Amino acid sequence: MRVIIIGGGQVGTYIAGLLYENHDVKVIENRPKSIENFKNYNLPEELLVIGDGTDVDVLEKAGIRECDALVCVTGLDEINLTAAMVSKFEYDVPRVIGRVNNPKNVWLFNSGMGIDTKINQADIIGHMIADEMNYQSLMTLLKLSKGDYSIVRIRVDYHSSYVGKTVSQLDMPNNALLIAIYQDDELLIPHGDTVIEAGQNILAFGDDQAIEKLNQIFTS
Repeated sequence: MRVIIIGGGQVGTYIAGLLYENHDVKVIENRPKSIENFKNYNLPEELLVIGDGTDVDVLEKAGIRECDALVCVTGLDEINLTAAMVSKFEYDVPRVIGRVNNPKNVWLFNSGMGIDTKINQADIIGHMIADEMNYQSLMTLLKLSKGDYSIVRIRVDYHSSYVGKTVSQLDMPNNALLIAIYQDDELLIPHGDTVIEAGQNILAFGDDQAIEKLNQIFTS
């Protein structure tokens, strides 16, 4: 997959480090000193395109016409939105992901502005902190941008009435799915006959009401 990342700061460089071995990655950054970030992550300098990510000439140089996914992660929302609109509406990039820096601007990050998926870091961090304060056993790992769905980790409490029972015996809410069960170094894909044990970590997917119900199941 051909991926262009707008923003070569800490976030953009980190993402490039995760992707470049398996994908064709280019990073656009207008600060020449960002080369130092590349060196710190042991990334080849040829991945870096120096220039303005909203400039069509720079985008062309990075290969925007063959781009499969554009990731806008600069520290300025106006740059992320402008780069997204140019890429989506001028070059028809199939997948555009935008980083939201200011929560007040989240309403702007929509398909009408060229954004397919928004990453609202303040919202994600806020939910994680709230979860830690309200439910010591529950942590939000990923909050989806569409709807009220999340992927969470729930720790099975020793006092749960479902300890020792199988997955098929759980009173599962309709809008919930158990993804995996792990404890220490062991990872299990849950099936109907999988036994729930105290201390296990449950990875689950569901909407807010379903997650609340699952938290009650595994902690009381």
